[in-house]
Amino acid sequence: VAADNEIVIEHMEVMPDHVHVLISFPPSKAPTSAIKALKGRSAFIFLKRHPEIHQSQYWGGHLWSPSYYMSTLGNISKEVVEQYINNQKYNEIKKRPKGRK
Repeated sequence: VAADNEIVIEHMEVMPDHVHVLISFPPSKAPTSAIKALKGRSAFIFLKRHPEIHQSQYWGGHLWSPSYYMSTLGNISKEVVEQYINNQKYNEIKKRPKGRK
C-alpha cells in the first residue's frame, strides 16, 4: 500500500490499541491523502482476509478509527522521532503486570 502511494514507512511500532508510524512521501502528496491511503487500503485488505472481523459487532465493520494525529518533523531530528516510537513499546511493556508478555 505504501509503495503504491509513494509512501516510505521509515519506522513503525504496533501498540495494543494504536500504531506509531514515521513516514515520508513526496511534497506533492497531501499529508491527509497519505494517511487516507494507508488506513483505507490496509483496512480493505485486512478485512477482505478476515471477513469474520468485518461482520463482528465489536468492530462495527471498521478496522481503523477515523481519527489520527500527525506532525511534521520540523525542528526535531528523525532520530528523535524514531527513539520516541521505540520508547512507546518499552513503556507499554513496563506497564504490564509481571508474568505477561
